[in-house]
Amino acid sequence: MAPNAAFGDRVSSGITGLVEQIERTRDELQAAMSDPELVSDRVRFADVNRRWSSLATAIGLVERWRDASNRSAEATEMLAEGDDDDIRDLLRESNDEMEALEPQIREAMVEPDPNDDKDVILEIRAAAGGEEAALFARQLLEIYLKYAERRGFRTEQLSVSAADAGGVKDVTVGIKGAAAYSIYKHEAGVHRVQRVPETESQGRIHTSTATVAVLPEAEEVDVQINANDLKIDVYRSSGPGGQSVNTTDSAVRITHLPTGIVVSMQDEKSQLQNRERGMRVLRARLYERAMAERAALISSARREQLGSGDRSEKVRTYNYPQNRVTDHRVGVTVQLREAVLQGDLGDLTTALAAEERRQLLEAHASGEL
Repeated sequence: MAPNAAFGDRVSSGITGLVEQIERTRDELQAAMSDPELVSDRVRFADVNRRWSSLATAIGLVERWRDASNRSAEATEMLAEGDDDDIRDLLRESNDEMEALEPQIREAMVEPDPNDDKDVILEIRAAAGGEEAALFARQLLEIYLKYAERRGFRTEQLSVSAADAGGVKDVTVGIKGAAAYSIYKHEAGVHRVQRVPETESQGRIHTSTATVAVLPEAEEVDVQINANDLKIDVYRSSGPGGQSVNTTDSAVRITHLPTGIVVSMQDEKSQLQNRERGMRVLRARLYERAMAERAALISSARREQLGSGDRSEKVRTYNYPQNRVTDHRVGVTVQLREAVLQGDLGDLTTALAAEERRQLLEAHASGEL
């Protein structure tokens, strides 16, 4: 038997092609980065740097694999000229290293979500359940703010529409921090709460829902907005019941004419601040819409996240009588009062990230990525 035959049976035939693909991409990116015109093209510059950063781990692993492969080939040639125990040990060690590196290279090539490093715009809306749904929406906001504090993220309330009894009809917050989107993106969807409302005299359990949309905050380089495509209206801010809370036209409504997306902001006293906040939210919604179109989805990602708000559509259930929270996508259950209400979503986030990784690896292995 040839000295290297056994190894040939152990290593996937596709790894060599994958290594060569990574090396070609590396060479192309190095050539792009040496182009003096790159820095003048912000979009291309950002894309090249993002691709290089995402490929850095794979490049390092491939260089180790290539080094081991060269040592294996040299040892094989030497053994063809005469048997030697030390050379056989070198061959075995080189082949073992290549075999160990193969799954690492494959995993490194599963490209992460390009939005994972972005900041987040989080939108929470009361859905089915009336006043109880509005109270639940407020509670979700408090949970996410506590979780952000635990992670060391900064938060900023962008807009809120209050409801009776202390609830909220809808609220939008910005969350800034390292990889904030990767942490919060799995919160998108319909959240269901089961509990006895304070106003329920007979102790019956009610079911209510709130919807959560998680948008990666887009930079100007990500989304180009033509000023001619915007219709901007200004009006006076108003409080509950339409009571005027401002004597100047500080509230802003921005309509993006090509898409029909409308963003309204009135929480700040300054028209300029409300406009700036509105543009941030508009940019995030347009960015997500563009991503959804590129992915050829039937409906936009935002509508897919929100669903209809019906009680039967859910990603997570908050059950007060049983003091538990269950995420239905991964089948993980954690304590409600001792964990989730204290802003501890760590176990849920970890399980959801692991499931995302598993699905990506599975898709990559089947050639879907």
